[in-house]
Amino acid sequence: MSSQGRGTAATATPPRRRMDKTHWLYIAVIAAVVLGAAIGLLAPELGKALKPLGTMFISLIKMVIAPIIFCTLVIGVGSIAKAATVGKVGGLALLYFMTMSTVALGIGLVVGNIIHPGAGLHLQPYKAGGGAEENSTVKFLMEMIPGDIPVLPTLVLALMVGFAVQSLGKSGEPVLNAVKHIQKVVFKLMTMIMWLAPIGAFGAIAAVVGATGWAAIGSMAILMGAFYLTCALFIVVILGSLLRLVTGLNIFTLMRYLGREYLLIFATSSSESALPRLMAKMEHAGVSKPVVGITVPTGYSFNLDGTAIYLTMSALFISTAMGLPMNLGEQIGLLVFMVIASKGAAGVTGAGLATLAAGLAAHKPVLLDGMGVIVGIDKFMSECRALTNFTGNAVATLLIGKWTRELDVDKAREVLAGRDPFDELSVDDDGHGSDSNGADNGGAGAENGGTGAQDPVRVPVAV
Repeated sequence: MSSQGRGTAATATPPRRRMDKTHWLYIAVIAAVVLGAAIGLLAPELGKALKPLGTMFISLIKMVIAPIIFCTLVIGVGSIAKAATVGKVGGLALLYFMTMSTVALGIGLVVGNIIHPGAGLHLQPYKAGGGAEENSTVKFLMEMIPGDIPVLPTLVLALMVGFAVQSLGKSGEPVLNAVKHIQKVVFKLMTMIMWLAPIGAFGAIAAVVGATGWAAIGSMAILMGAFYLTCALFIVVILGSLLRLVTGLNIFTLMRYLGREYLLIFATSSSESALPRLMAKMEHAGVSKPVVGITVPTGYSFNLDGTAIYLTMSALFISTAMGLPMNLGEQIGLLVFMVIASKGAAGVTGAGLATLAAGLAAHKPVLLDGMGVIVGIDKFMSECRALTNFTGNAVATLLIGKWTRELDVDKAREVLAGRDPFDELSVDDDGHGSDSNGADNGGAGAENGGTGAQDPVRVPVAV
């Protein structure tokens, strides 16, 4: 008996160690931001001299924008076709996800225009200055980083390739699989780049605080506070109202029901870690297995409400901080672009930054030089993005279950009221569902729901 207990404890250790890697990066970024701000306040000239560190990090992100956009859109177009083939559930899910993404992006723009985050910072692109020896060194290091590929032509090419592959039917499957393998390499590269985020954040924060002092800290705090408040209002007002009108259920009881999943997401900064548990809990709450098997994994790739709000608010922050505010036409164009490009933000840690960079590059490339500040505070907003994305997918599953008459509302009320508790033993300690609940380690395929549908491109969600 004791040996079995020790064996169980041992098997629980690896997941914790995997999470520690993310925690180390998180802690390193926070430490870098604090140190950078301190240097900027205490030694402004030294802080401004560190700006190339942030600039080089942004250049590395710019380097992978086009490959990320190309791979995710080619696969995304194909996955939309696959999801639509499962009938009314898949088509309804995609229509709902696209609508809510647009609403979330629009809310981010509205809030950004109301609070004008970044006003008074007067950020400037990096320009070489100082001694010739130092300039030559910086120039040498920057020339080592490959140049970025134009985003708009890449976007058009990706859409054309995606539709071409889609038109090939079965014969296009090998091409789609090849792109998926390339995507893994690109995302691995992005993960490697993100481990340099502490250095980039240190240089960027030190430079902006050195140039503007406490104004920079205040502006970043306003952006983070506004973002958290906007996400909270989006969940309570928008999602809560939809849930109440369609199903009669209460958003607060739903959030209480998903409390353990929220803690897991907060610990990992990723809603991916709670995907199998969400599937198991939605089935327990009365949604049919086929609807859960289609809606949840599709939502993890296409329904990123928190990320959508983040993208537009951050874009307005940067444009205002650099003294290059976007007019209404440019903001609408940004919204349209983000509706498409945000589907690529479900890829890996830092993909949200890459998508933001892609949107800025498509409209005003000069704004890319202001992204260093966002790098510094991105980690502070990651949990809120993940929690909002997760809640949006939980609500979507209940809504689509109701619309397709695949939701037992009476059972859902009993479950959310706590009178029919979820059996935590049906889910392994690491969050993976057991065979009995239909949410296995793969967790994301619609096959779990017994529909026979293919997995609609569930890529790891780390936003």
